[in-house]
Amino acid sequence: MIKPGIPKGTRDFGPVVVRKRNYIFQTIRDTFEVFGFQPLETPAMENLSTLMGKYGEEGDKLMFKVLDNGDIYTKAQQAKDNRELVAAVTEKALRYDLTIPFARYVVMNQNELALPFKRYQMQPVWRADKPQRGRYREFYQCDADVVGSNSLINEVELLLIYDTVLTKLGLQGYELRINNRKILFGLAEVIGKTELLTDITISIDKLDKIGADGVRKELQERGLTDADINTIEKFLAIDGSSDEKLTQLKDLLQSSETALKGIEELSFVINSGYTSFNATPIIDVTLARGLNYYTGMIVEVKAPATVKMGSIGGGGRYDDLTGLFGLKGISGVGISFGVDRIYDVLEELKLFPETAQQSTKVLFLNLGEDSARAAFGYMMQLRKRGIAAELFHENAKMDKQMKYADKRSIPYVIILGDSELQENMISVKNLTNRQQDKISAAELLDYSF
Repeated sequence: MIKPGIPKGTRDFGPVVVRKRNYIFQTIRDTFEVFGFQPLETPAMENLSTLMGKYGEEGDKLMFKVLDNGDIYTKAQQAKDNRELVAAVTEKALRYDLTIPFARYVVMNQNELALPFKRYQMQPVWRADKPQRGRYREFYQCDADVVGSNSLINEVELLLIYDTVLTKLGLQGYELRINNRKILFGLAEVIGKTELLTDITISIDKLDKIGADGVRKELQERGLTDADINTIEKFLAIDGSSDEKLTQLKDLLQSSETALKGIEELSFVINSGYTSFNATPIIDVTLARGLNYYTGMIVEVKAPATVKMGSIGGGGRYDDLTGLFGLKGISGVGISFGVDRIYDVLEELKLFPETAQQSTKVLFLNLGEDSARAAFGYMMQLRKRGIAAELFHENAKMDKQMKYADKRSIPYVIILGDSELQENMISVKNLTNRQQDKISAAELLDYSF
């Protein structure tokens, strides 16, 4: 007999969990729609050439490649080495994120799209990561992107989407941390090592994980001198209020026009005056986000400090992402919600409302054929009102039916016994406060469940 199981890093979701997840999805979806974003879906698989080389060296390693379903055996025989074998039988991969597939979609449909194009996408992605709490091999992303616009108002709006969603979810103490890749490029310019920009940003992005000593060691291994690293450490030591950080950045990176442009963009986002935030964005110079395609503002959302969890969202500006597929000069900016991590945070903090965990609201007890027949008619009336209702599947002892309602967290039961049927009345019992009302059939339609 085969023991049932599922692959590491994947999960089953029972009804209660699915309802809680749907509560998160719906909150995000409603906010995307209110902000004028349009829905989009792309295939689970993309051509390997679409994805490879877009996420940096580490991203390529974490990609799930899909074996071609063609004549694999023949191709394997013809391959001269392992590398050639992999290339021969893997022509596709599961999508690593939603941004690159979105860029591919824009290029393929450029003549039909009205720019700027504002899209949202809520689908699973796959990464061959080491499974652990908050990190899975299959997980959902919820993205919102704007392409075809250079306006920094888009950055402000996307940050406001984060702020709106997390506030609606009742999450307090979250942080919106922002930086600008132009500033990081300017840092590389100042030390004269622009060719090592990716190495520098990857190392800086690990600061929380490996500490300052670990970053120094890694930068040395990547070929930077002590003088270079000293300048980087001065950069990482910048602190104070947002305005104080901007001033310190100008002083340290004044010889780089690129950095000054990034500082100007950060200043606009912080001080634009277009809106007020529940959680004011924080400038974090250590924020690097290792993905190669970011060129402007980058953002990372941190969970409250009371919860041991990494980022629960992130994104940024990419000036020429579609250029990877031959369409030059189309700027974009986007954000992503990490739904699985948000779920874990809300669960730990007990922030899910009861309505998010509820399915059936009213259970009609089955007390015999006449009772069931009458109950079925009333049940359909409630369903037409949009109230989730069901009839117990069999004529069983009342204790069994009440235990079923309790186990399902159904808040109301309706009793149609012999006396109720004779009087044309309905008994409604609230299982939360144990109050019971006897109402007429006509009153059922207006009863407040």
